[in-house]
Amino acid sequence: MYCHFFLKVGENKILVAIRNGLTLTIPFTIVGSFFLIIGNLPIKAWTDFIAPIAGKLNAPVAVTFGLLGLISAIGIGYNMALEFGVDPISNTIISTIAFLLATLTDDFVINTALLDATGMFTAIIVAIFTTFIYRYFTIRNITIKMPSGVPPSVARSFASLLPAGAVIVFVWVFHVLLGINLNEILQLVFQPLVFGLSTLPGLMVYTLLACFLWSCGIHGPNVLAGIATPIFLSYLAANTAAFQNGQPIPYEVADGFWILFMSIGGSGGTMGLVLAMLRSKSKMYKSLGKMSFPSAIFCINEPVIFGFPIVMNPIMMIPFIATPMILGASSYLLMKAGIIGKIVFLVPWTIPPVIGPYLATNGNIPAAIWSVFTILISYLIYLPFFKIVEKRQLLIEAGENEKQADTALHAES
Repeated sequence: MYCHFFLKVGENKILVAIRNGLTLTIPFTIVGSFFLIIGNLPIKAWTDFIAPIAGKLNAPVAVTFGLLGLISAIGIGYNMALEFGVDPISNTIISTIAFLLATLTDDFVINTALLDATGMFTAIIVAIFTTFIYRYFTIRNITIKMPSGVPPSVARSFASLLPAGAVIVFVWVFHVLLGINLNEILQLVFQPLVFGLSTLPGLMVYTLLACFLWSCGIHGPNVLAGIATPIFLSYLAANTAAFQNGQPIPYEVADGFWILFMSIGGSGGTMGLVLAMLRSKSKMYKSLGKMSFPSAIFCINEPVIFGFPIVMNPIMMIPFIATPMILGASSYLLMKAGIIGKIVFLVPWTIPPVIGPYLATNGNIPAAIWSVFTILISYLIYLPFFKIVEKRQLLIEAGENEKQADTALHAES
């Protein structure tokens, strides 16, 4: 029942559009992080070498991390249009203009500080509002229709004129005439959720939900992405800005934390299970381990989740949920204590263990060493549960049928 409920939530058109729209930020945050890494490699010879252009390396950062809110408005506006059947280009442009209008200062100039992750929630709300207004006008044919001989591109432009005017007038009245600051209101509304996900209890609840859904066959992180991603991205942007300014890094749980420190080998931290299979006496599991290992290195574990399987497997669900919770809590506390570095750069989610944490934390060696320990911890957590399943499989491979194997294991226990 609960899995069905979350499946419906994950299929919600608005959440799907937000999730897909925010993925548009990924290549830009990675490119921005790449320039930050180049400019901040902890090697004195290198920093001396690039010193003449060190400041110039921050230029791409300003137009990537510095525009996350604007990029989100574009991506979500486009994907909302796809989900709700309105013209994608027109809806994207209207959403972007409305977002910029909503960021004006009291002097009626664009507040560039709100173009970064700070304005992300405003971008989400404005894109949703724009799409619903556009759809309302379209469904009721409240549009300007041009003669049949007019080129389609011109006709589409005029068709979007009235909904565009309605959206812009509304935002103008709301923000400019009435002086209501939408961004401040949204920051206040979402503050409990933002604060919650930055705490250890919030992280544990998020992890429990995400892994429980995966164990039901539903991609938990994807289902929760529409809610959690903008928050984790804002944490990353804050960490990156603090790093650039030489300030203390504020957040332990930034975008990338889930992949780099909790999901070794994929969601559920299944690298340990893959290693256990590689050492298995069972031909089937040994073969599955060999097949799964190359993809596990790059944090892809669908062969394990559906091939082992983890899905609907009451025995393996326990370590699948427990492993990332233990790794997440341990990593969080180590960062809080200053033992390992916090994430300041975003690296591709497919980057292998050890390398990823090292780069994401600006070359923090303790973080890389801890990554090795997370693999070992994952192995130790999965091993006793795997042995139970392996024993049953060995009986089957020895000629017992499944019922006889279950009876033998039950008698032995």
